[in-house]
Amino acid sequence: MLENHYYKDKIEAGCDEAGRGCLAGSVYAAAVILPDDYNNPELNDSKKLSLRKRYELREQIKRDAVAWAVGIVTPEEIDEINILNASILAMHRALDALKVRPQAIIVDGNKFKPYRNLPHTTIVKGDGKYQAIAAASILAKTYRDDYMDSIAEEYPQYDWKSNKGYPTKKHRAAIAEHGITPYHRKSYNLLGGNKELEIQWK
Repeated sequence: MLENHYYKDKIEAGCDEAGRGCLAGSVYAAAVILPDDYNNPELNDSKKLSLRKRYELREQIKRDAVAWAVGIVTPEEIDEINILNASILAMHRALDALKVRPQAIIVDGNKFKPYRNLPHTTIVKGDGKYQAIAAASILAKTYRDDYMDSIAEEYPQYDWKSNKGYPTKKHRAAIAEHGITPYHRKSYNLLGGNKELEIQWK
C-alpha cells in the first residue's frame, strides 16, 4: 500500500515526469493533489502497470483528485536548456496550472528546483511509495503516450506508436535511414555509440 502523505498537515502536490530518456518528442510532467483521506490500492509506478490499467487509473485520478494538471516542454526547449532542466520546468508548468494551490510538493527522483516559496522533498522511486506521485506518473505517461501516438501518424517510419520515442534499434535504424524530424532532440546522441549524425532534417 502506498503512503497517502509526506507532509501531513499541508495541501501536498505529487509530481513526476515521463519521456526523459527519449530521442524524440516533448517531455511531459504532471502534478496531482489527492484528497486527505484518499486510498486507491491500485495506484503504483506507471511502469509497473499494464497499458489498460494505466488508462483506467487515469480516469479515476481525474475524477477523484482535488486538482491535477500536465506540463509540457518541447524538444526545442530540451535542446536549449538540457533534459534535467526541462523535466523540472515541465513539473513547474504542471504546478502553475493547478486549480488549487499546493502548500508543499513531493517529487519523484532526486533533483528538483524550488517552486515559488513552497517546501519540497525529492523521493527516489517515489512513484512506488506515495499515491500522489504515482498518480502524477500515470498522468504524465498516458498523456505523453497519446501525444507520441498522434505525431507517429506524421512519421510512421520511426515506430513511435511502439517505442514512444525511446532509443530502440528500430528507432535508431530509422534515424540513420531517413534522417531526423522536427520532433527529434538534436542535443541527444541519436544514433548511439560513437557514430556522428551526418544527416539532414526531413
